[in-house]
Amino acid sequence: MSSDSDTSGRAERRDLAFDALADPVRREILAVLAEEDECSAGALAERITSVGRTAVSTHLRVLRVAGLVTERRAGRFRYYAVDPTGSAAEVMTLLRGLFQQSLHDVRATVENRPPASGRTDTDRTDTDGAAEAG
Repeated sequence: MSSDSDTSGRAERRDLAFDALADPVRREILAVLAEEDECSAGALAERITSVGRTAVSTHLRVLRVAGLVTERRAGRFRYYAVDPTGSAAEVMTLLRGLFQQSLHDVRATVENRPPASGRTDTDRTDTDGAAEAG
């Protein structure tokens, strides 16, 4: 039974992560954190100019609850970083699988497609050779 609750817990965290990623401000915060490795809430608020400091704090809380970022407290400061072991890893694994399958399908389609004009490479060579000789 524990396995079922683990699976549903992971699915719930992944859903929270996708919900969190749906917001452009939160994606911008994650982009800054990806560049900086770790950043204080105040420094993030200075970099994210589309919303105020309070909104940045709210977005950080959503990202933390979703398991996308970690929070480290040092005195009165809070430092945030992308959590590579949390939901971010699960989201990346899911997306990587989706994209790899899509790319595999595209490759299989392209490799099995007949030439666009219906001619073979041999036909093109013969035609090109005749045009050059004439």
